[in-house]
Amino acid sequence: MSGMRVLLTGAAGFIGSHVYRALTGAGHEVVPIDLMVPAAHGPDATAPPGVARIDVRDGAALDGVLRGIDVVCHQAAVVGAGVSAQDAPAYASHNDVGTAVLCAAMDRAGCRRLVLASSMVVYGEGRYFGQRCGRVEVASRRPEDLAAGIFEYRGPDGESLTWDTVDEDAPLRPRSLYAASKLAQENYAAAWAAATGSTVAALRYHNVFGPDMPRDTPYSGVAAIFRSALEVGQPPRVFEDGGQMRDFVHVADIAAANLAAVERPLPGFQALNISSGRPISILEVAATLAVARGGPEPVVTGGYRAGDVRHIVADPGRAARALGFVATVDPLDGLARFAFEPLRESAGVCAPSV
Repeated sequence: MSGMRVLLTGAAGFIGSHVYRALTGAGHEVVPIDLMVPAAHGPDATAPPGVARIDVRDGAALDGVLRGIDVVCHQAAVVGAGVSAQDAPAYASHNDVGTAVLCAAMDRAGCRRLVLASSMVVYGEGRYFGQRCGRVEVASRRPEDLAAGIFEYRGPDGESLTWDTVDEDAPLRPRSLYAASKLAQENYAAAWAAATGSTVAALRYHNVFGPDMPRDTPYSGVAAIFRSALEVGQPPRVFEDGGQMRDFVHVADIAAANLAAVERPLPGFQALNISSGRPISILEVAATLAVARGGPEPVVTGGYRAGDVRHIVADPGRAARALGFVATVDPLDGLARFAFEPLRESAGVCAPSV
């Protein structure tokens, strides 16, 4: 496809910077913007050369950069699970109001294509089935089971349930402040597409990792938290029994998925799992990093956090069919390399102020 003009929000962030390189490397003209919030970039951070410091909640500023844009690639967001109920206004303001203002500005500019960074957190828990009871819709795990070290879900007759892959038609049941804000982003984008005849590719990222990932903070991904412990000679501490299954996807594959979504317009609103398709356990993540660094073995704590998801594993088939996207980095190989790749220094000890 011939080069397009792409507005890239969050262009200086962990994922956004990789997306920027993928888009420009493919010959597209990228207009990069980023608010450079101190909680993500540090208190004295300045925007990289060529990146305009713009808040997506500022409609007038967006009007100035949307002229002649063919597609918007929207990566800007406050991330993390939401450590405190006091974080809710920041998530709602930056993620949801920001997306609503962006969509309104796109309408004024006549830009009809949006690639939205969404997340697997919109699903909440994954899917489960039992040999005797079949597919089961689960609620929260019982505190008494967790306290007794019973971490797997059980069916109506007490049978231990097995996880199944989650496709894009699974129920959306967010369990954190961040998850609630990501689902709201999708809802605003879907409503905008329906009202204006526009198109949205909502890319539901699974567990992203790779070079330039933020260091150990309450808002970092678990791979960075394990890595940070190993760097100072401490064992990675693994909650529950370490058997929680996830789909870890390398940031280079995330960038490739965004490039594919920019270059291949899809009709209406479409949500797509962006994942490796090769699930691994949290204990495997910790052990792979520990072996690569020659550091102490992981410690399985048996501890738990209320509201944590037990298993969430993606079905990647729809993205392969719709975008031709298939992840190329094996998670275990990527994690072994990640053990020594650079991390981003971050001041992200709390969510940004509203």
